[in-house]
Amino acid sequence: MQSQPLNLPLSETLNISALSRLFVDTTNSYKYLFFLSLLDILCRRHFDTQAPISFQELIIEMLANAWYPHTFFKLSFGTQDKIAKKLDSLDLVVTDKIFQFQDPDKKLLRQTIANQNLKDAISQLRRYVPFRLIIPFLETELDGISRGKGNQIDMAIPTIAERCFESCKPLYKFDSAQHKDCHGIIVHPDWASYLEQHYKVIRGWAAWEWLIYMQRRNPCTPAISSKLFMPVKRDSLNKQTAYWRTVLKSQSLYCIYSDRPIDTSKFSLDHYLPWSFVAHDQGWNLIPTLPEVNSSKSNNLPADQYFRKFVELQHIGLTVTHQTLSDGKWTRQIEPYINDLGIGCESYLLDVDKLHNAYEKVMMPLITLASSQGFAKNWLYSS
Repeated sequence: MQSQPLNLPLSETLNISALSRLFVDTTNSYKYLFFLSLLDILCRRHFDTQAPISFQELIIEMLANAWYPHTFFKLSFGTQDKIAKKLDSLDLVVTDKIFQFQDPDKKLLRQTIANQNLKDAISQLRRYVPFRLIIPFLETELDGISRGKGNQIDMAIPTIAERCFESCKPLYKFDSAQHKDCHGIIVHPDWASYLEQHYKVIRGWAAWEWLIYMQRRNPCTPAISSKLFMPVKRDSLNKQTAYWRTVLKSQSLYCIYSDRPIDTSKFSLDHYLPWSFVAHDQGWNLIPTLPEVNSSKSNNLPADQYFRKFVELQHIGLTVTHQTLSDGKWTRQIEPYINDLGIGCESYLLDVDKLHNAYEKVMMPLITLASSQGFAKNWLYSS
């Protein structure tokens, strides 16, 4: 029986210690995305291992899993990461359902990616990742084989995995014992049963390792844990809408981008910093605007000329609700302002200059970071 790493379920017949070493000394995204994608495919197949999983199916799944964190949320995978570069090179026409998180199984996204020319991506994948990933399961059998820059170890692994499939039980073997003829993998039935039984735990562990990797590459980016996978759905903005309706009942407001009056019965809430950057719906980043203006702004960063107007509109909202809401409701309403903007005193929220200073200290670095990650800056509304 193998030594048991923390957090992974025990097994008397499988090398759980080898599983725990999958991501040791990992310097790019390949292994994380490969293993997470393998789990997703097995889950869709109900953990049936009779048919091989082709390299093409795996690379499509990997690109689909990488699309939200890299393309939608604009997280960095590392300057040399091939998966990110491949996504950037694809001419993907992404539908609204994908953007609006209405594709929970990634079916539409996978179909969109599958329509692309993936020949070079598959060639890159099969060159290293599937062969290197199972090295921890074959450590003894690989003694004496060079692990240098050449591909000696990669050439040997399919034959060794085939020979030791029942004795060592690696996670998978290949559809051929000859490296040049490998086009897919065959998961060991015992591992499939283990992964099915402990699916949530294993996927949670892999997702945690993926998060640690991505945090190292995006150290200043907010809410990374919310950006690694497609959100199940966007949260409702009913409370935030009710807040601004309360304000509009007491005072007329104008859109900071178009200077047109805001209709109480028909307005949208704009994330001043794009939702795909902050990944939250906190009130201090939300203002009412016209639906067509909000649609035009999309996930762009507003030009500097709007910033003072944004703070002044937030100040109006805080002042009006301070007068109209009960003390308890207002205190609960302003808690995110106090915490996230680093404001030490509630009265500062009612002083427009002090509020502006607090916003400036917090938001200007975030705007700079968002711009460096690829969010378009200096957006201006044009009617």
